[in-house]
Amino acid sequence: MMVSTLLLCTLIGLSSSHILPDVPTHFEDTSYWMKSGQENLRKILSLHDNENQARNIIIFIGDGMGMTSVTAGRIFQGQKKGGSGEEYKLNFEQFPNTGLSKTYNVDKQVPDSAATATAMFSGVKCRYKVIGLDSKAVFEHCDKTVNKRSRLSTIAEWAQVAGKDTGFVTTARVTHATPAALYAHVNSRNWECDTEIPNDQKDCTKDIARQLVEDAPGSNFKVIMGGGAQPMGTINRQIDTDVCIRNDSLNITDLWQKKNPQGKFVANTGELMNLDIGSASNILGIFAPNHLPYHAVRDVSEKGSPSLANMTLQAIRMLRRNKNGFFLMVESGRIDMAHHSNYAKHALHEVGALEEAVQVALDQVNVEETLIIVTADHSHAFTMNGYPERGNDILGLANKPGDVAYETLAYTNGPGFIYHRINDTSLQGPNNTWRSVADDPNRGDPWYRNFAGFYIEDETHGGEDVPVYAVGPYSHLFRGTFEQNYIAHAVAYAGCLQNWPSHCDNSYHHGRAYSKGTTLASSSLHLATFACVCVGIALGNRVAL
Repeated sequence: MMVSTLLLCTLIGLSSSHILPDVPTHFEDTSYWMKSGQENLRKILSLHDNENQARNIIIFIGDGMGMTSVTAGRIFQGQKKGGSGEEYKLNFEQFPNTGLSKTYNVDKQVPDSAATATAMFSGVKCRYKVIGLDSKAVFEHCDKTVNKRSRLSTIAEWAQVAGKDTGFVTTARVTHATPAALYAHVNSRNWECDTEIPNDQKDCTKDIARQLVEDAPGSNFKVIMGGGAQPMGTINRQIDTDVCIRNDSLNITDLWQKKNPQGKFVANTGELMNLDIGSASNILGIFAPNHLPYHAVRDVSEKGSPSLANMTLQAIRMLRRNKNGFFLMVESGRIDMAHHSNYAKHALHEVGALEEAVQVALDQVNVEETLIIVTADHSHAFTMNGYPERGNDILGLANKPGDVAYETLAYTNGPGFIYHRINDTSLQGPNNTWRSVADDPNRGDPWYRNFAGFYIEDETHGGEDVPVYAVGPYSHLFRGTFEQNYIAHAVAYAGCLQNWPSHCDNSYHHGRAYSKGTTLASSSLHLATFACVCVGIALGNRVAL
């Protein structure tokens, strides 16, 4: 009887719910929340694991998009659309599967983008600021013998071996840490140009830009888009002092065009969006000397730089021509850079730009055959605090009435400390040493720096776990809390990438050990062996080698 009564009350509640207004606190009564809970329960109960082969694989990386960035970005986007914000869901938050990724490096509690991207793309964690080499390799010290033994292959390489087309787009430089982890093997993420490699190590390794065009898997990419004209030698003069310039007279873009005579080089939005995809064998887009402009202030004309959504659209149009499918990495790289400068508003706009790019992908592919993953490489020292009212401007103030004004979004450290600090020793009291944010006329500017509690030139990363959202074939593998390197293993399994354990291998799928004759990727025998051992152990089996 009690159960029947409960079900009756639930049904009554479901039939009498209200439409959510802009600030809905007076309308979200029992019936609203009963309906909300039941709808979510029915949605979860209706889900079925998709065990199709992942013909296509798209990995979206929100660089630095920790959980606070997701939450604040969600509210920011919801408020832009006219709602109170809290009830909104970013499109990737609606994916059916969610997990948490542990981001530490083998030698750092709080990581950097080079090592985290290496973990995600190779399946192996490595040292801080090292790219494409395992923990035997030392930061900023190149040893040919050690590097040869440490070399890691990546998802891009595995996909190419499987006959898929591959590529990446980024709002950062194409030689920056995250994209570089797909194709480069260097002891320092800073070695983007020849001028960045120490003189006594120049004979040991190529710079990242050269590796992109001269060596596999970078030389086999069908799509390369982002910034970085200076390290690529596309521009041979110092326009941006924050990024290196080549001293070897190489124009890497010219080298690319010689290797890809049917490829198309584009340098602005108009050239990219007007490109005849069908006539191009490859696309190289270099749209800025350094990183691309922030989304909120970019030139939206045809002469300007494309948005992340623009690049994603053209990349998918190019890559989906392959009957075997494709692999694409999409990075919203400037979330991270905005946080480093304490530009909270810019960071939230960049989260919105990522959401737009994800929507493009959802519109262009069939999720029944496309595994789409949205995650971050690491978090930031960024917090959402105080007691703001429901629907309060996410970029607004969080204090209770009568308290000293402070902002909802703040940073533990960074350059914002200097902006907010009043260095007047005549002022008395603990809260009279700070600029009044309530009266600050600059707070609406995208270049406004939010408060930071401790001065440092560049705000630091955060070390907490980051979310992983997934939809499509075998997206159910992304559940629970896992090491960041697991992402590559799950992707390879879902896509049946050649020479990797996958659901396409019946003997592996049913838990039987590999035979001695199993062929592994020749470019990274030690990595594939390690993968087989680790996955085999996870299943409670011994792997015969």
